[in-house]
Amino acid sequence: MSTIINGLDLEMIKKAGNAISMESFLEKLSHNIFHILREVDGKICEPYEDVQIEVPEESVGNVIEALGLRGAKMENMTNVNNLVRLNYTIPSRGLIGFTTDFMTMTKGYGIINHTFSEYKKVEDFQVGERKLGVLVSMENGKATAYSIGNLEDRGIMFIEPGTEVYEGMIVGECNRENDIAVNVVKGKQLTNTRAAGSDHTVVLKRPRPTPLEYCLEYINDDELVEVTPLSVRLRKRILNTELRKKNLQQKLNM
Repeated sequence: MSTIINGLDLEMIKKAGNAISMESFLEKLSHNIFHILREVDGKICEPYEDVQIEVPEESVGNVIEALGLRGAKMENMTNVNNLVRLNYTIPSRGLIGFTTDFMTMTKGYGIINHTFSEYKKVEDFQVGERKLGVLVSMENGKATAYSIGNLEDRGIMFIEPGTEVYEGMIVGECNRENDIAVNVVKGKQLTNTRAAGSDHTVVLKRPRPTPLEYCLEYINDDELVEVTPLSVRLRKRILNTELRKKNLQQKLNM
């Protein structure tokens, strides 16, 4: 629910022709999260939801595993019209960012519905963090087809050739758990000689669309969504590559 409301607010800001870095917006949001908690019989409680899911049989295992990591408890499992129907109870925060993963796991064939159930004791677990890292630009300039083509084996790109990028901007999703700083503005080295068969047309994969709602669900704690009248971009909170590395090292040493 909070994602939809925030998305609408930001769309209004975007259409009004204003730009926002999301930092102040996210700070307000982080304070509002605590209003979700409620004291019941002397215990701090959080909202839970009833979830009903219908998925193809080949996707059941991945969905069950993903929901288990998000604190969900299975109430029932049945077969309906060649699909498997799963009924769960889950903390509301366990659904943050799940829709994107769910559609990927079920290849778009899954159906999910959820409604508020009741307040229960707060569970001690972390949810909503993306497992995979991201590809982060280490330079300013325009992305080139040559650089993007060389990076496609490292993950899925969010941008296309000609996109203006800056240091700290997230340009793709890494196929590993760690972030990688990449150069997407590098052009092909030109020479005076031409080797036979060396020239060929670069065929790139279509970049993954990153609409506003997707971005809001996608980001981790060290990332922001940047909204302007013309675009929606993902970026790191710390833009400078070296400072970001030092900050990560400090966290690992704590």
